[in-house]
Amino acid sequence: MLHPTKQPSIPKGQRPPTQASAAWKLEDAKARFSEVVRRTRTEGPQHVTVRGQEAVVVIAVEELRRLLPAVAPAPPLVAFLQSLDLSSLDLHRERDLGRDVAL
Repeated sequence: MLHPTKQPSIPKGQRPPTQASAAWKLEDAKARFSEVVRRTRTEGPQHVTVRGQEAVVVIAVEELRRLLPAVAPAPPLVAFLQSLDLSSLDLHRERDLGRDVAL
């Protein structure tokens, strides 16, 4: 069952939990994890507390994707190597015939 917990003070610049979000004690969230996930999908972020202090927030993957910056695709290998501008790099080396070994 969802238990009300003492809400800690919210640091400046952070949003307080919304009405749709809920606070779960850690032991309750562990015991009823599938309900936490279901409520996350239907009601929004679910806050989990440890010893009365907010510890984590469970959010839906769609919300996470919305919050994360878009990842640019990696350029093809040839384009990447050409962008390094290695023209000034001296790749010439002396011919090495190995060492003389007495057999």
